[in-house]
Amino acid sequence: MCTRRGGTPWQNLGPSRDRNLTLRQGELEHQWKFLNMACWKRALYLGVCMSAWILTRADDSAPKAENVRWISLDFKTLLMWTSSPSHYTFTVKYSWDEGDWFESPNCIDISERECDLSVDLEPIDRTFTADVLTEPESDEHLPEELPHTYSPPFNPYTQSEISAAEFDVEVLEEGRVSVVIKDPLTSFHQKGKQLSVKDVLKDDLQYKISYYKSGNTGKRDIISKSNRAEVSGLDAGHSYCFMVAAFIPTRAPAYRQGTWSMQQCTPGQKNVLQELSLGALVGGLFVILLVLVVIITVSVLCCRRRTPPEQNYQTSTVV
Repeated sequence: MCTRRGGTPWQNLGPSRDRNLTLRQGELEHQWKFLNMACWKRALYLGVCMSAWILTRADDSAPKAENVRWISLDFKTLLMWTSSPSHYTFTVKYSWDEGDWFESPNCIDISERECDLSVDLEPIDRTFTADVLTEPESDEHLPEELPHTYSPPFNPYTQSEISAAEFDVEVLEEGRVSVVIKDPLTSFHQKGKQLSVKDVLKDDLQYKISYYKSGNTGKRDIISKSNRAEVSGLDAGHSYCFMVAAFIPTRAPAYRQGTWSMQQCTPGQKNVLQELSLGALVGGLFVILLVLVVIITVSVLCCRRRTPPEQNYQTSTVV
């Protein structure tokens, strides 16, 4: 029988070697499963970290100004926009007639979503365009290109809305009244004086006067080139109601008329029934009924007293 050095039989090594190989294979499989599970855990952890990083970077991305629009009333002009909440700020630039761009001094690195450009848009009879640029609060993590949004073109002289005007109505004589309109004021000043819309628009500004007879649905409109107008041809003794609005015929139809004012009515003459209240009418009817009752009662008593007693006796005897 063949033997190895040391006297161990070869045939006795066969089962032992197979058993060692089986154990070694089991250990390798266990280590492979452990490594595979560890790799999956690491991959899952990396995936979660990458997702969080992507979301964080998305939150930190510079927001873009949206819904950029002009709001202008009596030549006070605001540029307004919307954007998602963030720590970024905005700077507004403006240009006219496709020329150079200028930064608005009051709208640099602002956190608000509006900019007052009233003093920048001069002369007002120009077509302006604004650019809203997104900027971070610091130079850290500065994006390669910051987003910006252009506004639609805007001309204050031809597009600024005119507010409702105040006015007075004075009765001059029967059938004729005077309408005196107070021009709305602007935010502009010149030589210490606050300018009105008439100072800005001059002869382009007119006023539309609408009126109707109280209790009647038919309206009439007249155009006045000044803030004083006389309305004649009214029915004497009737109340008339008036409204006024700025009217700029040189503008496009969408911007031609301003806001209508509050309504004012003249006092007109009323008849007796209109002046009496409900209580007075009820009291008057009660007095009339009481007088009628008294008259009827007195008449009946007088008729009874005039009847002769003999006639009454004879009549009763015959019966």
